[in-house]
Amino acid sequence: MESSPRSHPLSHVDEYLAIGQSAGVSDIHLGVNAPPLWRLHGTLQPIWTDAPRFTSDQTRALAEGFLSNLHKTHLNERGDADFAYANKFGRYRTSVVRQRLGVDLVFRIINTKVRTMEELGLPEHLKLLTRYQNGLILVTGSVGSGKSTTLAALVEQVNTERREHIITLEDPIEYVLEPKGCHITQREVHTHTRSFAAALRGALREDPDVIMVGEMRDLETISLAITAAETGHLVLGTLHTGNASRTLDRLLDVFPPDQQEQVRTMVSESMRGVISQQLIPGTDGQGRVLALETLTNTPAVANVIREAKTYMLPGIIQTGKKQGMQLMDDALADLYGRGLISAEEALARADQKQEMRTRLAK
Repeated sequence: MESSPRSHPLSHVDEYLAIGQSAGVSDIHLGVNAPPLWRLHGTLQPIWTDAPRFTSDQTRALAEGFLSNLHKTHLNERGDADFAYANKFGRYRTSVVRQRLGVDLVFRIINTKVRTMEELGLPEHLKLLTRYQNGLILVTGSVGSGKSTTLAALVEQVNTERREHIITLEDPIEYVLEPKGCHITQREVHTHTRSFAAALRGALREDPDVIMVGEMRDLETISLAITAAETGHLVLGTLHTGNASRTLDRLLDVFPPDQQEQVRTMVSESMRGVISQQLIPGTDGQGRVLALETLTNTPAVANVIREAKTYMLPGIIQTGKKQGMQLMDDALADLYGRGLISAEEALARADQKQEMRTRLAK
């Protein structure tokens, strides 16, 4: 933790963000009736041990000091404003909300450098997914599990290897992608387009080869993404799900019952792979470790999707190690075995707790 600031509050949000950037934290929280907080290695804690709590006047002044007129209007009319904020030294996914006590500000610090798959420690075989000309690749996990970072690395792999048109649809734009081999169009929902669905519908008329959908939230967006994957586009998207089988259930369950059989067939043919991930505090206390569950489409996987037997997927993943598949519990046990995470973390995050207890006791 830092020593206490010379004056409180600091005069502009940029001063807090500069402190957060230099400390390598993931988030900054400036909220009423709380001291300035940051999330360091996954844990929310005060920036300064002796800093006083913010008053509602102080957080409102901080908000008014950096919000544009448009975002002030959103805050006044809707009670919240979500957008990408940029200053001279970084980019931030920003949320400003009205709550019972006043106005709260939360900033997710975006690493402006797009990290490669190698830098993230993603398995080499996942590069094969980015080489398909069509199909659906999903990156899943809870909030703060690094989905956006992985998605950006996959898109950057395409950007490096191919000579095509990439369209990204995000809310907000996080990583700014520089064209290498590809022509890149980045669109922000609520700034450049009304919704993910509207942007995706438009994207299909813009001669894309690869489409990245920041979040597949609703029936229309998911339906359009599956259709795009079926009609000759490589589509990469995210879902807030914990593992591969829950991802496919979520994807299919949004459709009405009378459409599910047709959609299962479409997904069984177009699905290329699912990457489910968690970021886990490391035993060294200096960072977090990436744990991955990976599913790649094989005839056996396609068959259980078609037959609505996704409960069989863990067994298929377990026996599909030669195809590069891995269960989350196996990833957790491996990380524990290598001394990178604690037994407590492995057990807390395991799907099969009793089996994990047995494995950890060996």
